[in-house]
Amino acid sequence: MKEFTLQTEVWLPRPRDEVFAFFSDARNLDALTPPWVKFAMLTPGLIEMRAGTLIDYRLRVHGIPIRWRTEIAEWQPPHHFVDRQLRGPYTLWHHTHTFEERNSGTLCLDHVRYRPRGGALVHKLFVRRDVERIFNYRQYRLKQLFP
Repeated sequence: MKEFTLQTEVWLPRPRDEVFAFFSDARNLDALTPPWVKFAMLTPGLIEMRAGTLIDYRLRVHGIPIRWRTEIAEWQPPHHFVDRQLRGPYTLWHHTHTFEERNSGTLCLDHVRYRPRGGALVHKLFVRRDVERIFNYRQYRLKQLFP
């Protein structure tokens, strides 16, 4: 099955430690997720971010409820971390978050490798547009949260 990639970047006029601290709180994912996805964190209590941390949540894709479990596969504060899907809508989801000090601020880079169920046709018809819309919203919200 074909693998797809998405790469995005957004520069924020804030120190890397401050930006990384925001991403270190898994509950902040709600603030970066579009409302039409109906995101809900299922993992109870405080989530200690480190390699091996498991996070469960629920969302809706085109009205279909989906449960998603990710694992923090790598955790290297304040430089990068990787989450990967263990259960969810993709046969592969591997998301690398990188934070670079740049021009007195922080460059946030996202590199996602993914394989949707249904292959290239489903990707072309639905998934690519959905993933791009979600990451465009994420960039918009980051710019609002870190003016």
